[in-house]
Amino acid sequence: MNNVPVFTNDTIVFGLLMITLGFIFYTSSKSDGFWFKFYKVVPALFMAYMLPAVLTTSGLIAPEWETVNPDGSIEEHSSNLYFMSSRYLLPAALVLMTLSIDLKAVFNLGWKALAMFFTGTVGIVIGGPIAILLISMVSPETVGGAGPDAVWRGLSTLAGSWIGGGANQTAMLEIYGYNPKLYGGMVFVDIVVANIWMAIILIGVGRSKEIDKWLNSDTSAIEELKEKVSTFSKKVERNPNLTDLMIMVALSFGTVSLAHLGAGYLSDFFADFVNGIQNQTTKNVFTFLSSPFFWMISLSTVAAILLSFTKAKNYEGAGASKIGSVFIYILVASIGMKMDLRLILDNIGLVAIGFVWMSIHALLLILVAKMIRAPYFFLAVGSQANVGGAASAPIVASAFHPSLATVGVLLAVFGYAVGTIAAIGCTILMQLVSQ
Repeated sequence: MNNVPVFTNDTIVFGLLMITLGFIFYTSSKSDGFWFKFYKVVPALFMAYMLPAVLTTSGLIAPEWETVNPDGSIEEHSSNLYFMSSRYLLPAALVLMTLSIDLKAVFNLGWKALAMFFTGTVGIVIGGPIAILLISMVSPETVGGAGPDAVWRGLSTLAGSWIGGGANQTAMLEIYGYNPKLYGGMVFVDIVVANIWMAIILIGVGRSKEIDKWLNSDTSAIEELKEKVSTFSKKVERNPNLTDLMIMVALSFGTVSLAHLGAGYLSDFFADFVNGIQNQTTKNVFTFLSSPFFWMISLSTVAAILLSFTKAKNYEGAGASKIGSVFIYILVASIGMKMDLRLILDNIGLVAIGFVWMSIHALLLILVAKMIRAPYFFLAVGSQANVGGAASAPIVASAFHPSLATVGVLLAVFGYAVGTIAAIGCTILMQLVSQ
């Protein structure tokens, strides 16, 4: 096969990603010259996402590849770096970034956060059928197909992914019976469109003040939360010693281990519960409860919030959120390496549907944000809580301030809960316009 990367050893690939992140932070620390001007326009977090994508596009690394055995059989391989980052480092980062959270101040963010989240959901629900209608005017064959090969059936899996997550996506695949042989094409569209949209959002983070001014938004509640956390951090700030660092590692990864343990029991329990439901539609609505990832993120967040009411929150002064940010950047790099920019043209029709769909989602968010004067933070996190789920929402939220990562997780949990129901509604509309 011709898709085998130059480096297939995860240890080497991880080193390349770390060198990339080191280069980004070194250049972004410059106080004058070209790099200073560059990072005033392009956020460092975006570069941490895009440079690994360039490494993948160049063929140096790859998230997955195939080799041909001597007997002619094809063997599939994949990198475990994203799995490691999302299952170990992400929940650890959430713990460290949530230690100093002021839960009351989070609730004081008000109704606009939920309004933007549900606006994002509506944007996905109506975006799918509108995209099909628009693309059918130019290329009817792109949105055609019959039986299990019908494109609308495949797009139902995108609706599940972009409102909830992987569990909801799988549920939609089972509900509408899309041809498994064609499913890989939909997964590709999911990765390409969702990741490019996330890149656009990250670019917007660097211009958030200008965007908020254009939206005429009220950012006082967000600034108050950031100020509370910053004031508290300065109050307890100290030079961390080895004991501090080891205790923070123990708190974060100890919580992660307990979350994984609890997630195993809870996902198994709810899998039995879900399998016992007779009504197939109801059964698929609650499929997300059998996802270990859902429970792992939820338990990690709950444990971190509980720790924020103890003396453990004082470790923010020893750099807890900074260590959490390191983990987040590693996760961003591992997400970026999943993006091969060369493949965008391989299935241009489906990708076009995805881009039109995501554009409608974005336009609706901008319209509502302008109407209710919602800050760009709510727009960005509300969108990613839908499209990216628990893996991406805290990344975008923490790009504004580490203390805001929890907001992203809490909204993403809503996505899991409403994902399948909203995706079914979207699919019904897509089926109607496809006929």
